[in-house]
Amino acid sequence: MYEKILVPLDGSKESETILDHVRMIAGACGNPKVVVLRCVEPFSPSAVNYVGTDRAQEALKKETEAAEEYLSYVADSLRTHCGGVETVVVEGRPAEAILEYADANEVDLIAMTTHGASGPAKWAVGSTTERVMRHTKSALLTVTPEGSRA
Repeated sequence: MYEKILVPLDGSKESETILDHVRMIAGACGNPKVVVLRCVEPFSPSAVNYVGTDRAQEALKKETEAAEEYLSYVADSLRTHCGGVETVVVEGRPAEAILEYADANEVDLIAMTTHGASGPAKWAVGSTTERVMRHTKSALLTVTPEGSRA
């Protein structure tokens, strides 16, 4: 049913609650390819003006390296359950980056949690998840982390 599953993560334990669901779906779908994605947001132009271009680029480089290391760890935990696991770090605003990646890479299912690093106080459904929900062309599975239920 699903040949490619996109799993956006923000590095929080809450966002990782989707991983058990992905493992179950992958087993039921004959081990589809799974792409775990992490988005790093660049500095705003005003922040770059304040800290300087070199510092902003160095900070973005460090954040990208940390994201790659984190995704490598997550991918290792999925490899026995999935047909293939790919890690992708993209730069940009999370919802837009997730949607762009899904559209450009023929993603069949986006699997994500409703709350991540921003926590449940921000919205009933996390703002990134809500934007993805409203604009995706792919099937979408959302899971609310245990401590985030209203």
